[in-house]
Amino acid sequence: MNDKDQTAGQPALTADDTISSIDIDRLLGALGTRSIVLVGIMGCGKSTVGKRLAARLGLEFVDADAEIERAANMTVSEIFAEHGEPYFRSGEERVIARLLSEGPQVLATGGGAFMSETTRAEIAANGLSIWLKVDFETVMARVRRRATRPLLQTPDPEGTMRNLLAEREPVYAKAALTVTSKDVPHDTVVDQIILTMADYLFQGGDGSAPQTSNT
Repeated sequence: MNDKDQTAGQPALTADDTISSIDIDRLLGALGTRSIVLVGIMGCGKSTVGKRLAARLGLEFVDADAEIERAANMTVSEIFAEHGEPYFRSGEERVIARLLSEGPQVLATGGGAFMSETTRAEIAANGLSIWLKVDFETVMARVRRRATRPLLQTPDPEGTMRNLLAEREPVYAKAALTVTSKDVPHDTVVDQIILTMADYLFQGGDGSAPQTSNT
């Protein structure tokens, strides 16, 4: 039985549906063995939101950067400093491909992971991609709290971030789903992700048609 068969004959959501009306077991059945893959710029909340989403759904949460660090026995910053970005990206592709074979789970990816065509193809085959889209001001407020972002170690981090967003957002937009969130409680974002997933999966979503939702 495939994912679409599991949802056949079952009604899609209506405008009156709320988070309390979502059948989580049905949602997970429609997801099948796929991983929920969170993509987006650094600081968009993939890890913090991902942990809460995983807890809500009863799934394991996995952070791709943490797995890369474990495999290399080095931090991401150290890998960038010693080996450069191309080396890191190659290892990132391999680690994410391995993790996707271990679903279902909630997988948070690094900000540049979805830029890889190879990784996007792996996610399309074995996951459900969700872009956590945030505005520039919110992202900068968050990343200023961490001084270890390797791509922001420049004289003009704000200019660097604007350039990264301009380069990456058209690619992030290829994700199956988009949840736009401002600076709201993480649980509010989780609610919106679940509602967006349910609306998509209960209609037999296969990841081929991007869908957007706003919080």
